[in-house]
Amino acid sequence: MKEAYLYEKLPQGKVRCHLCHHYCVIADGKRGLCYVRENRGGTLYSLTYERPISANVDPIEKKPLFHFLPGSSAFSIATVGCNFRCLHCQNHDISQMPIEEGRISGDKVSCEEIVSLALKYKSASIAYTYTEPTIFFEYAYDTAKIAQKKGIKNNFVTNGFMTSEALEMIAPYLDGANVDLKSFSEKFYRKVCSASLKPVLEGIKKMKELGIWVEVTTLIIPTMNDSDGELREIARFILSVSPEIPWHVTAFYPTYKMLDKPRTPQGIIRKASEIGLEEGLRYVYSGNIPGEEGENTYCYNCKNLLIRRLGFQMLENKIKKGKCFHCGTPIDGVGM
Repeated sequence: MKEAYLYEKLPQGKVRCHLCHHYCVIADGKRGLCYVRENRGGTLYSLTYERPISANVDPIEKKPLFHFLPGSSAFSIATVGCNFRCLHCQNHDISQMPIEEGRISGDKVSCEEIVSLALKYKSASIAYTYTEPTIFFEYAYDTAKIAQKKGIKNNFVTNGFMTSEALEMIAPYLDGANVDLKSFSEKFYRKVCSASLKPVLEGIKKMKELGIWVEVTTLIIPTMNDSDGELREIARFILSVSPEIPWHVTAFYPTYKMLDKPRTPQGIIRKASEIGLEEGLRYVYSGNIPGEEGENTYCYNCKNLLIRRLGFQMLENKIKKGKCFHCGTPIDGVGM
């Protein structure tokens, strides 16, 4: 166990967690909504510290991060638990384990060991991913500090529900983030995720203000968030933050508690991509459809092909010193 960061002690032995926008008030002997932070005698503890459930070497494109050290590998870690209850969670076996199975699993691996493994496997970054990194914030924060000293970058794959306090604390060590913007509807967030939309929008803005490289992913679910109007709202919001933010529109497939919806037709993904570009975003990518041209990076100025991809594999990169090889336009990102 590790005493939690960012919480306050309240009367009657209670505590209030300040990591995410649930702001859980937790009585002695109880846990927060993530089920991995427990009040013991008026002190809040993280139950997943240095206990990863998963550790893998992934292409950075799998996060997906297409403008963050393209072609590199990321040492990816996660612990069990999540502060969302998404009905379509692809990693529900580990994200919901503390709730559905009543246990916290994971091997003992120290922060120092994670960084050593990243170095061993020549990973340019460490990705805190698969589940929500906010709920294992202490582990991510302590690891990120060590990684930075060793020249390794850090990135979050996140639902974006963390507080400004948490973002400000991690920002000096967090280089990039892919944020799931699941919908532009409060109703969707309440019904499907047991959360709310506004804090996610605030989180994306805050990350950008703090100098964290941001990419946004929206999983397009037929009849749920695939209308032209909602897709335009998402694209316009991203544009209002910055036109340089890449938008990944990805195809849904039935899983977990959402088995009644069909796979996303390729045409809807193409439509979403067209909407993003029409609204003025510089980079829009399609996902979960290998071989689709929407995986490639094009210069937003001269439209020449810059990076050719197949799935999570980079096949060709024509970017020269961060600029388009043809017209010299700077291409936004980290390590482009």
